[in-house]
Amino acid sequence: MTRRLAVVLFNLGGPDRPSAVRPFLFNLFSDPAIIRLPQPLRWLVARLISGRREKTAREIYGRLGGRSPILPLTENQAEALTEAIAGLSLDVEARCFIAMRYWHPRAAETAKAVAAFAPDDIVLLPLYPQFSTTTTASSLAEWRRAAAKAGVSARTASICCYPVEQGWVQAQSLLIGKALEAMGDTPCRLLFSAHGLPKKVVEAGDPYQDQVEMTAKAVAAALGRPGLDWVVSYQSRVGPLEWIAPYTDDEIRRAGKDGLGLIVVPIAFVSEHSETLVELDIEYRELADHAGVPHYMRVPAVGCEPAFIAGLARLVATAWGHGGTAPDGGVRICNASRSGCICTK
Repeated sequence: MTRRLAVVLFNLGGPDRPSAVRPFLFNLFSDPAIIRLPQPLRWLVARLISGRREKTAREIYGRLGGRSPILPLTENQAEALTEAIAGLSLDVEARCFIAMRYWHPRAAETAKAVAAFAPDDIVLLPLYPQFSTTTTASSLAEWRRAAAKAGVSARTASICCYPVEQGWVQAQSLLIGKALEAMGDTPCRLLFSAHGLPKKVVEAGDPYQDQVEMTAKAVAAALGRPGLDWVVSYQSRVGPLEWIAPYTDDEIRRAGKDGLGLIVVPIAFVSEHSETLVELDIEYRELADHAGVPHYMRVPAVGCEPAFIAGLARLVATAWGHGGTAPDGGVRICNASRSGCICTK
């Protein structure tokens, strides 16, 4: 008898209309993985921040038609992944579900849908290639609560991360290769830009920065261009805390001083959203113009690139076969000092 396999895809989500911006922000900042304060103080801080940031966020999403594109793009990835899993001849009936962390469909909604599907097995697949306590761990924790409440009891395996997975790296290198060709003879630098984290989160043991740098190194090697000029940077910092560096805006200014063109690569994002379509494409492009960068190009997010989707399908097959939480058949890849890595739990 064919077994039923539910694959749950996790992502952050985004507001689907202007009126959803403030509650989306409140959900984000009330997450204990983001604002590490006890209740009710965290609730009060989340309410304050979401109120203060609503106007700016509405303006950002206004540039995108008033809503985030992340859900329809994730739905496209889910459809493509379902087809790729079917092509692996695993003798399973696989169905992909989506659980967004801060806006609909939330884990509670998705858990009910998974329970109705009545799977024999579940694979949890975060669409965050690099593990962080603020993304993957938070999504998995919310899922466990929602699944228990919905009565989901199937055998479950979790994919914690895949920073150097072959298909993910190949998809990035193919897209970057096209940009390098388009850049022609213009001297340029690759700028691998990832969403930042407060420095204190990394110092507390979060492996995210290490894994971002693993990805960048693997992609640079896959390009096969000795002497290629590249650097990793971090974007989207907010508030008074010190964030991990170097900062993307500083690196853009440095490229201008060096007289180099820039090829900007969203190295931690698998689909387009406000950080790529507004921050990288509009705000940082304007900064590059002012900084004297002779040519600014932004590589698209991998989206439904066949190599990336094939890589995700392989990850699902491996997790379904052996269970557990670590990538590559259960081998821990994080530095032992990274106590925040889920593979230590």
